[in-house]
Amino acid sequence: MDSRNMLFAGMFGTTFLVFFAVFYVYTALALMTIAAKTNTPNGWLAWIPIANIILMLNIARKPIWWIVLFLIPLVNIVMIILVWMGVAEARNKPSWWGILIIVPIVNLIVPGYLAWSD
Repeated sequence: MDSRNMLFAGMFGTTFLVFFAVFYVYTALALMTIAAKTNTPNGWLAWIPIANIILMLNIARKPIWWIVLFLIPLVNIVMIILVWMGVAEARNKPSWWGILIIVPIVNLIVPGYLAWSD
């Protein structure tokens, strides 16, 4: 592998990591705001991987054991939709906003809309 390819790979990897970090911070802030607006305790769980799923289940008022279903491939897609639908309902928004979480690019907007819209 020559130095140009290594440079390109390094720039691509760095760009990916920065994008991931920005998205993670944005989602954690949105979940913390949603937790505060729905009077759900322990909003700080939004910053901890896997624990943020427990926070989402609490916001959506779903049983905690559903976290097991997030570990099953393909079932986890359905669970993500159901939980985000519950989060939307907890924020008094139409539940179809939860379905939008599987649409690329739009899924970047959904957490912010549910967190910071009136």
